[in-house]
Amino acid sequence: MDDILEIKALIKRQFTSLSWPNGGTGNWQAFSNDFLDDAVLYPAARPVHPQSVSAFLTRMKGIAGKELQSLDEAVLGTNVTVFGNIAVAIAVCAMKENGTTENRTVEMLLLVKDQGSWRIAAQAWDRASETNSVPAQFLTG
Repeated sequence: MDDILEIKALIKRQFTSLSWPNGGTGNWQAFSNDFLDDAVLYPAARPVHPQSVSAFLTRMKGIAGKELQSLDEAVLGTNVTVFGNIAVAIAVCAMKENGTTENRTVEMLLLVKDQGSWRIAAQAWDRASETNSVPAQFLTG
């Protein structure tokens, strides 16, 4: 149970670190600290273009305070399965961009425990829509 609580805290920290008020920025260091050095991110855009954490943060820093004045991300549900030192997690996130535009994403994470700490090895996400709604079981936990 401690592992699941640790992973849920890590996921909440991820979303919190990518939230900022108008005139602010994200906590880029807190975001990157939870990833393995060679972790790969798979954003929702298609065709798929895997990104390093560094490349993702470079993009976010470039739009923060410009086209993305504020971002508020909140965890709506998290489901975690742990086996020894490996885990998978499904997290549902609500995002409010620039105080008005609301979206939901489903994020799937592959995690590994190394030297007593959970870290993200890979993360992929997709946006919810009318034709791609969030399954109710993802909103538990």
